[in-house]
Amino acid sequence: FGGKLTASLHTWKQAGHRGVWFHVAPQHSHWIPVLVQHGFQFHHANQSRLALYLWLSETDVCNIPTYAHTLIGVGGMVINDKDEILVVQERFYTAPHWKLPGGYVDPGENIAEAAVREVAEETGVHTEFRSIVAFRHGHKFNFGCSDIYIIVALAPTSQQIQACTKELSACKWMPIEEYRTHELVHNTNRYFINQYLKCREKNTFIGLTEVELKIKDFVRQQKIYSVSFDQTQSEPEKDGDK
Repeated sequence: FGGKLTASLHTWKQAGHRGVWFHVAPQHSHWIPVLVQHGFQFHHANQSRLALYLWLSETDVCNIPTYAHTLIGVGGMVINDKDEILVVQERFYTAPHWKLPGGYVDPGENIAEAAVREVAEETGVHTEFRSIVAFRHGHKFNFGCSDIYIIVALAPTSQQIQACTKELSACKWMPIEEYRTHELVHNTNRYFINQYLKCREKNTFIGLTEVELKIKDFVRQQKIYSVSFDQTQSEPEKDGDK
């Protein structure tokens, strides 16, 4: 493998290729030391393979983007007709506090769907999307990644709590006014609920619109979240001119 790699790199460089990728499956993991010895660098990995690359051009600056560096999580702000908010306490924590049910968005999952799923898994309460409240962007979180935490307002379609005891030590409906001033509520979450109440008072929300992006044969369905002055969702639109 080492000899073939050396010859191939010479050929690729002479042909003007700027960079080379190797996707190494677990059964070929013995290639990795050889690739590293030839100057290849790690880019990213998943359960099926490790991706390495080597920039060959001596005149062009390497423009290979870094791998995904930001995690996206959601918090479900579920408020019922009694002006109670659904809150949870985790079993494992640095310090006890009441927080919103939520978690990370799965690959290929939409923000609203993730919030609905996480709330149902943790609390047993079923909900539907209402609006986006706000999001927090920070750095140096899990695995050294940046982190975007999106607060999603949800309307409950059921009331009974069936808490996941593997994850939670407590779960309950708490009056909003109590939540706003509770000593076990972090300042960040207190800020989120205050912003929600201001938006509700002015009837201003970040709603959801489905827009189809179409450029020749390239077609993608998109979820666009934008400011609106009511909670009525727009009909799907086509974006073929962009």
